Amino acid sequence: MSTFLENQNWRYATKQYDATKKISDSDLKTIKEAVRLSASSYGLQPYKVVIVENPELREQLKAAAYGQTQITDASQLFIFANDINTGAESVDKYISNISETRGVPADALAGFSDMMKGMISSLPAESKNVWTAKQTYIALGNLLSAASELKIDATPMEGFNAAAFNEILGFDKLGLNASVIAAVGYRHDADDAQHYKKVRKSNEELFITL
Repeated sequence: MSTFLENQNWRYATKQYDATKKISDSDLKTIKEAVRLSASSYGLQPYKVVIVENPELREQLKAAAYGQTQITDASQLFIFANDINTGAESVDKYISNISETRGVPADALAGFSDMMKGMISSLPAESKNVWTAKQTYIALGNLLSAASELKIDATPMEGFNAAAFNEILGFDKLGLNASVIAAVGYRHDADDAQHYKKVRKSNEELFITL
């Protein structure tokens, strides 16, 4: 745990990346696995994670992210895209996955399936999409922690035009919405932000024990 906390102190929202440095295939695999193993409501994972490496595509996305250089200079760009209007089909796929993975008959999971479908169907469309978008932030948290363990820099970003991202990436046709993004790579020596002291609330201000 001491190493974990040390790495959390080491990481920061990198402002300037060294475009010449790329993440190794093995480290990228580890980060992807950390994202895949993330917790989510019911374990449903109502989102996709798109990893953009194509330079031309990233230039387009940079324009839709107000010119932020992390979009193009980082080794990879992760885009967490939540399902829009998720429903029974997603639940059925999940139940099938549980059945196959755990060797449990699908009909034995009918109660769990009906409960999830009932909850999801009871939500208005807007609330449903807010719920799926929230799940992407849990996966983002896993990415940030895994990257810091590998001494890989990461920048979580909400400063982008989601509608433009959706159009550029064809998400509208896939029933997806760009919820949050993260640039990952290696900090540039010239990035002054790496030398700033981390500013957080004190334990006394942050935590309430009842």
